Amino acid sequence: MTKPPVSTPAATLPPSESAALFEADLKISGMSCASCAGRVEKAVKNIPSVTMVAVNLATEAAHVQLSDPRVLPDLVLAIEKAGHYQVAESQLTLTISGMSCASCVGRVEKALRAVPGVLEATVNLATEEAHLRVIDGVVPTEGLIAAVSKAGYQAQSPLPPSVGEPSAGESAKAQALLRDRRDVVLAALFSLPLVLPMLLSPLGVEAMLPGWVQLALTVPVQFWLGARFYRAGWSALRAGTGNMDLLVALGTSAAFGLSLYLLIRGTPHVAHGSGEGNHLYFESAAVIITLVRLGKYWEARAKQQTTAAIKALQALRPVTARVRKNGRDAEISIAAVALNDRIVVRPGEVIPVDGKIEEGQSLVNESLITGESMPVPKAPGAGVIGGSLNIDGLLLIRTTALGAETTLARIIRLVESAQAGKAPVQRLVDRVSAIFVPIVLAIACLTVVAWGLWNGEWEEAVMYGVAVLVIACPCALGLATPTSIMVGTGAAARAGILIKDAEALELAHGITTLVFDKTGTLTEGRPALAALYPIGCERGALLALMASVQAGSEHPLARAVVSAAAQEKIDVVTAGTVQAIAGKGVQATVAGQGVLIGTAALMQDFSIALGTEVMRAAGFEAEGYTVSYVASLGDEKGAAHLIGLVAFSDQIKASARATITQLRALGIKTLMVTGDNQGAAARVAREVGIDAFRAGIMPQGKAQIIDELKARGEIVAMVGDGINDAPALAAAHVGIAMATGTDVAMHTAGITLMRGQALLIPDAIDISRRTFRKIKQNLFWAFIYNMIGIPLAAFGLLTPVVAGGAMAFSSVSVVSNALLLKRWRPSPEGKI
Repeated sequence: MTKPPVSTPAATLPPSESAALFEADLKISGMSCASCAGRVEKAVKNIPSVTMVAVNLATEAAHVQLSDPRVLPDLVLAIEKAGHYQVAESQLTLTISGMSCASCVGRVEKALRAVPGVLEATVNLATEEAHLRVIDGVVPTEGLIAAVSKAGYQAQSPLPPSVGEPSAGESAKAQALLRDRRDVVLAALFSLPLVLPMLLSPLGVEAMLPGWVQLALTVPVQFWLGARFYRAGWSALRAGTGNMDLLVALGTSAAFGLSLYLLIRGTPHVAHGSGEGNHLYFESAAVIITLVRLGKYWEARAKQQTTAAIKALQALRPVTARVRKNGRDAEISIAAVALNDRIVVRPGEVIPVDGKIEEGQSLVNESLITGESMPVPKAPGAGVIGGSLNIDGLLLIRTTALGAETTLARIIRLVESAQAGKAPVQRLVDRVSAIFVPIVLAIACLTVVAWGLWNGEWEEAVMYGVAVLVIACPCALGLATPTSIMVGTGAAARAGILIKDAEALELAHGITTLVFDKTGTLTEGRPALAALYPIGCERGALLALMASVQAGSEHPLARAVVSAAAQEKIDVVTAGTVQAIAGKGVQATVAGQGVLIGTAALMQDFSIALGTEVMRAAGFEAEGYTVSYVASLGDEKGAAHLIGLVAFSDQIKASARATITQLRALGIKTLMVTGDNQGAAARVAREVGIDAFRAGIMPQGKAQIIDELKARGEIVAMVGDGINDAPALAAAHVGIAMATGTDVAMHTAGITLMRGQALLIPDAIDISRRTFRKIKQNLFWAFIYNMIGIPLAAFGLLTPVVAGGAMAFSSVSVVSNALLLKRWRPSPEGKI
């Protein structure tokens, strides 16, 4: 489902800007007739600033003219509210360079959101990427790049990496890291002679350098190795804002300028801290730049480790595949492989594609994809995942998915999506960052004036102002949340837990009630045929009839019937007009005979008399079996009547009880909601120790129960794996889907568990809590650092050099604290 666009208030542009009309062609889906086109046209005309609209039903497009393009999000929202219509959207990613702190992030986001047609823009400081949701066909990439450039930064579209090769962005970052290391070493070599006399002076050793030598050593550091601060600071000034680079540039320039003034004036001078005469502060300027650059280098190295999960997944992408055609094997590029190609995989090789095994048996290591530590036995008919390792058998695999549709590609997209998003807690940081630099500049100016007026020592006052400028660190604020999210989601992915977005990660830490579906979640989801009672017909004929109806179904009960028929070697015919009846059963026609299979409620809907078989069914249900009725809807020879009764048993997962125990240890209440009967639900609830259960609930009823819990103030998570769970997964605060289930469930859920392993549920909540704890720790220390450091500097209790070192350390400490999450591992059974 398309997210609603972020609405921005319409505003009237000045006459000079509104003279030229903005034109856009919107692609609209969902229109089916002329009345739809009229409804869309009417909705668009009601938007202020729309001067003309023409809706074309044939091309499914609307051409609009606007005097103010800023109302485009409102226009999209109006179209979608007019009916079941959708305006086509696109997802774009830009690589952003030149950012240094949270203020930069806010400025780039503001510039991108101002581009007409951009519905949403999120910038991640840790990955240096912007992720955008735009109206399809309205926003040219060149316009986005120009907007970023105008804001003082550089942007480009990331180039897709060659198979097996690092991306262009990764290569550029690696080269930049090498340059940063070189620059830090050079800055340290120039700064060391300036600092050495200060270190030797307390020992009685006087080794003071002449002022002009100090100047000569400082100039390369200030204007060559520190040039990046001037460039970025100037870009911020041109955009009418400020950032960390501006603070560093102003602070070090003040120290350098004051020292140069004293040197040129020709008064007696010594190095800062040596005792008599006028102090020169060249070492302060050089050492601050050296320390800040050292901090940024450490920060960049640490940030590279935050993307380790993505790199590990990308490294699994194969380069070639061995294709068998006409009895001959040939190795070709993975890009040349087509659907249904037969791929040969030898022992010890990586499986290059998603597919199904046609020949051979082997153990397959899927640990990097599903988190399953033990190799999985695979036989003909079993599915395999591209990127997993074939251990000991020769396999012939038929390709079922390629490129972006493979499991590995979808996993990478999910992890990237989660790492790119912003947690709701980040909104506070964004508000603070928007005003951070102006406030720091004001405090620095006030510090200089106050100290100068107080004691008349204006040189000292300037240095106190410099300390304020260089200790203020918006970088730590900008890195606190994204680095924690990146490391946390990466650690989860390694364990087979895919977190869809940052919001799901943040909400999961506060879950108070967890609602389970039964089949496939707490049970194996592979029911077996336990009993079959024909009524007025032969057992074999009844089983053949049921298998014919269920042959094309993926429902667990249907597969049990088909499996039983195959084991007994019963012939199955093709059924016609098969129709699933949600939550109740299925209706079909087999050889001209209408057949109904399902619940007692379904039989009642068709006025099928159940007679004394109700008592037999009740006995099975009391023992925990799932019961279905089979009825003939009649033909020319007879009326509708009951022809059979079938009972199914479903094995409870071995880990289910341990899962409930761990959730109870986490303080989370558990509820099982199932469409199954009371007896089956009671048996499972009793054996796994679940707190409460509700049986006989239809799919829409599950969503209603979720809404009831939310209305009581509970933070609700729903765990399911089927199509019928999708409404409840969407209704819950956090949906958790089993990857062994349907794609619909996984698409709806915020968290996907790559193995059908219930123990991953408490693990998912645990990593969410730990990640959110890191976010709060990082934000706390980032705020506290500035709240304590800035006043200390303003009151003259910190030298500029100490302030510069503290500022450099703050960003590194935030990233390093987030990296501690890499040590997280799924808990042993029964422990959290």
